[in-house]
Amino acid sequence: MNARLWIPMLLLTTGQALSQGFAGLGTDAEGFAVPAPDPQFAFPADHGPHPSYRIEWWYLTATLTGADGRDYGIQWTLFRSALRPEEAEGWDAAQLWMGHAGVTTEDAHFYAERLGRGGVGQAGVTPDPFEAWIDDWAMISTAPTGADALSALELTARGADFSYDLDLRATGPLVFHGDEGYSVKSADGQASYYYSQPFYEVSGRLTLPDGPTEVTGSAWLDREWSSQPLSADQNGWDWFSLQFADGARLMGFGLRSATRPTYTSATWIGPDGSATAYPDGALRLTPLRTESVSGRDVPVEWRMELAARDIDVETVALNPQSWMGTSFPYWEGPIRFSGSHEGRGYLEMTGNE
Repeated sequence: MNARLWIPMLLLTTGQALSQGFAGLGTDAEGFAVPAPDPQFAFPADHGPHPSYRIEWWYLTATLTGADGRDYGIQWTLFRSALRPEEAEGWDAAQLWMGHAGVTTEDAHFYAERLGRGGVGQAGVTPDPFEAWIDDWAMISTAPTGADALSALELTARGADFSYDLDLRATGPLVFHGDEGYSVKSADGQASYYYSQPFYEVSGRLTLPDGPTEVTGSAWLDREWSSQPLSADQNGWDWFSLQFADGARLMGFGLRSATRPTYTSATWIGPDGSATAYPDGALRLTPLRTESVSGRDVPVEWRMELAARDIDVETVALNPQSWMGTSFPYWEGPIRFSGSHEGRGYLEMTGNE
C-alpha cells in the first residue's frame, strides 16, 4: 500500500497531536479496551491479534554469529494499529499493519519497511496455526502438536540489500513482565499486556551484498498490546535485552518524560525461566557516550545498574549507526556488555532528537 495513503491513516489512530507521547501513544484511549491488572492469558489465542486494543506488536531481535566469524544482529517486527475499535471487512477494516526488518553488521546497517491494510489479506496474524505476515515476510510456527505455538518458528524477510531465512527453537518457557504480564509504564498508571519468549536458539542463512553466510545465535520475541501505553508527557524510551553466560536474561526499559524523571522497569529471568519484576527506580540507566546518528545525538554507550542483582555493566553498540529511517524513525541494534557481567543483547531507542 502506498505510504502516502497509509501514514495519514496512522496519524488518525494516534489522535490529533503526535506530541502526546512518542508517536501519539499517550493520546486518550476512548472507545478502545485498556489493560487491567490480573490478566488471564489464553493460548494460542493471545498469540494472535487483539483488535479492540489500539496498538500491538510481534517484535523479534536476534544476536548472531556467522560462519565467517562476524557478529550480526537482525530485527523482524509486525505492528498492528487500529483506526477505531469497531471491526469491518475488506478495505473498510479498521486494522493497519506495518512491518520492519533490519540487519546490522559492524560496518553496515540495512533496513526495510512494509505497510499494509487489514481485511484484504496483505498482512495479518492468525493464532492457530500461528502465522504473522506482511507481503512476503513471515513468522510461521513449526511447533509440534501440543507444544506452544511460539516454541518453534520459521522467520523470513527481505529488503533491497538483504534477506534472511531463520529457524528458531525455544529452550525455555514464556516469560510475563510486570505483575504476571500487566506491565505498568508510568507513574500515572498507563500499562500494557507484555510477555516474551527470550530463549530461542537460532540457525539459518543471512544474505547481504557480499554474499550468503550461515548463522547461529540467540533470539528474543516480545508480545505487547495496549491502547494508551504512555503518559502524554512521555516522549520516548530506551529498551534493553541482555543475555548472560549462565543462561539468565534481563529486560529493562526507561520511559523518558519531558517533565518528570525517567520511569524504569526491569525483569530478571533465571535460566529456568523464573521471572522477578523490579519496579520504577530499581534499574538505573545512564548514557555514557553519544554519537551523531542521522543528524541526531544518540546515546550509543550506556551504564546499566540493577543493585538487587549485583549488576553493573556498560553496553557498547556493535554499530553505532544502526538507525531505522522508517515512518517513525528510531535506533535499533545489537550490543555487547561488560563489567560485573559479560554478554550480548539488543537495544532499542525511540524519540531521540
